Amino acid sequence: MTDIYEQAKDKLDNFIKNDILTYSKNRNYDYGPKNRSNVSHLSKYITHRVINEYDVINLALSEYSLTKIEKYVQEVFWRVYWKGWLEHRPQVWSDYYEYSNNNSNSEAYKKAIEGTTGIVCFDNWVEELVNENYLHNHTRMWFASIWIFTLNLPWQLGANFFMRHLLDGDSASNTLSWRWVAGLQTIGKHYLATASNISKFTNNVHKPQNLNEDALPLNENKTYDLIDINYSTLEQSSDTLLIADNNLSLKNHEDIYSKYKHVYLLYLSNECRNIELSENVLNFKHSILQDFSNKYSKSQIVSGSDLKKEMDITQNIDVIYPCIGENHSFLENNKNNCKLNYIYGQEDLFCWKYAKKGFFNFKKNIPLIIDKIIKSKDFFI
Repeated sequence: MTDIYEQAKDKLDNFIKNDILTYSKNRNYDYGPKNRSNVSHLSKYITHRVINEYDVINLALSEYSLTKIEKYVQEVFWRVYWKGWLEHRPQVWSDYYEYSNNNSNSEAYKKAIEGTTGIVCFDNWVEELVNENYLHNHTRMWFASIWIFTLNLPWQLGANFFMRHLLDGDSASNTLSWRWVAGLQTIGKHYLATASNISKFTNNVHKPQNLNEDALPLNENKTYDLIDINYSTLEQSSDTLLIADNNLSLKNHEDIYSKYKHVYLLYLSNECRNIELSENVLNFKHSILQDFSNKYSKSQIVSGSDLKKEMDITQNIDVIYPCIGENHSFLENNKNNCKLNYIYGQEDLFCWKYAKKGFFNFKKNIPLIIDKIIKSKDFFI
């Protein structure tokens, strides 16, 4: 039987033992899908919190000091930061989630998603994304930049395309990273892919031509007000607990799960999603839900349609908070008169206090965060 948690733990252990000390030096190189030794390649597990960000950092710091692996720690914390930033500005997600555009029927869009643009590197990355369900982080930036500034396609459609095919598709990281490339996240600061940069960091495998290297950042003519987070973890209020596919940690949580008569694991098919996922991604999500269920026999997988029926006849359900994103939107849009009592991770709430501004403000607080929630077991829910 496949044990996805053990897969993640083994991959992390191997990375810490063999490659983490060279991560800062080598992380920007894309050596291709057959060689990912310069990155941890843990993102698909972290996205679903089979092993969460805090576990990863804790295990890494148990072997090395922060000064030796600071860049890797920062990159893992980006994921936490993006979640917190979006929690403070949920309307950013709502506007993206509800986006529709006739350009999805355009010839340029069809060529982009079919990998027939004639930009060889881009077309190769489309094939890799569809077949491997992964792209190197640096390549994602190049891809998004070419999509937006050379192909002149809406960033929202590119973000959808990534979510459709990435096993590590995370609502916050994906949405806000595409906005950052476009110049919307940090106003006026966009990311332009250049032929020289792509050539250098692919070891001359790709030498693209005719990229738009002079494009101006996008402007959406809209500002988003910051909302102060005042979340508090509620006491148990139901005999039913719901867990979505992006918060599947068993470590340190079984004492919480054991309090409930029913533990439901939410599986959303494309019929219940605004952003459709590929068969590979849906199968992966189902496999990690099944793995969780195999480990914790009190739990059972429920479909979105079955959960709707349950919420129609149930007054309240406790929910491990899934963060702003597709799962959260589904629950809020379909709860009817059922009260959802969210249970928040105290680690997340502590970190999100520092995610109101740019990452620099968050980064300078990383030593404090490590002292408070990585080294202190008291913070784990």
